[in-house]
Amino acid sequence: MNRRSFLHTAAAAAALPAIATPQALPDLGTSKMKITSVKIVKSRPRIPVTPFKPLPGAWSTQQVEVANPMSIYPEYKATRSLFNPDPGKLEDFTVEVTTDKGIKGYGNGGRGGNHIVEEHLVKLLLGKDPFDIEMLWDIMWRSTMSYGRMGVTMNAISGVDVALWDIIGKALNTPVYKLLGGQTKDRIPTYCTGNDIEQHVEFGFKRLKLAIPHGPADGRDGMRKNLDLVKRARQALGPDGDIMLDCWMAWTERYTIEMAEMMEPYRIYWMEEVLQPHDYAGFGRLRKAIKSTRIVTGEHEYGRYGFRLLLENQSAEIWQPDAQWCGGLTELRKIAALAAAYDIPVIPHGGGLTPESVAFSMSTVNAPWCEMFMPPPGGPRDYYKKFEDDYRLTRGPEGIYMQPHDKPGFGWAPAA
Repeated sequence: MNRRSFLHTAAAAAALPAIATPQALPDLGTSKMKITSVKIVKSRPRIPVTPFKPLPGAWSTQQVEVANPMSIYPEYKATRSLFNPDPGKLEDFTVEVTTDKGIKGYGNGGRGGNHIVEEHLVKLLLGKDPFDIEMLWDIMWRSTMSYGRMGVTMNAISGVDVALWDIIGKALNTPVYKLLGGQTKDRIPTYCTGNDIEQHVEFGFKRLKLAIPHGPADGRDGMRKNLDLVKRARQALGPDGDIMLDCWMAWTERYTIEMAEMMEPYRIYWMEEVLQPHDYAGFGRLRKAIKSTRIVTGEHEYGRYGFRLLLENQSAEIWQPDAQWCGGLTELRKIAALAAAYDIPVIPHGGGLTPESVAFSMSTVNAPWCEMFMPPPGGPRDYYKKFEDDYRLTRGPEGIYMQPHDKPGFGWAPAA
């Protein structure tokens, strides 16, 4: 499974499992449920990945430059594919957890985590009760701590944890968002990431996040091009829409301050991940120096302890954990509780694409929005209608909204 393939192709949620049809649930009786199998499985797209040829030059094809930490090296600068792993290697994954009651749960985890699941976590999970989700999380965390507290080990834990929540929801015949706290809003407002600006505005989005194409390696000319992109978005949105910037770990403190000054007339709602994720103090200094916009981060942060460092350094006004990387729903809830104690909003990275993040956002008071992506422009009308229906999108005063599905668990199943 490669959940991030949507971010690379913007083809409507490619490699996310399809929505399951209702199934008769077994009689659980009074005995404890036991995990009998943990394995990595393939998943099918909800919507075909390449049903049409996108318009030439569409940002969603990802054949365009985006600022990144490797931009200082010309041979890797043009596209992320030049430095990312080759297709089919170190991809995101889907894990299937099976129980002796016939219930199966599915969870998606981050890049490379499948190897940790298969070679380590399986032996810790077999025979255990999936309802003991806090203990199982702690076992996975403590057992992998010696060789990784961030990155692939947390990616692995995330996938398994999400699958366990899926099992619990199915066993109780209840959607996971109901288990997490129920409905805190009628529907979830969304924003759209990507630079196909006119398409997104025409579709109905009133909040846009731009993928910034240039950083310090491009000098003053790159700064002007960044500014031109922001001007284009403001013109398309009008005076009332919100514009956010995704800088993907590519900028420096000085560059960020100068860009904030240049963009102040265009009312930027936030600047995201302007520095490398470990620079907690640098983010804190930027928050004190820049008053015209919000400094936010968290996509590449892991677990409550990483977010505690963000808190201690006052690094971000909004936190952006990824449920498939930060430790799954169990850890995401702890991160959100820590944030809530300081009135910090939590808006998960890629949250509108993933069922666990949608469930979290619906059930969490301090999770006000979801991130969303659109298929590339140039497709037939019925393709976008299917995209709209599959994600339960509606329109209203804040633009585009979404809702979780009401099937037991997350309502997802892999390919047969």
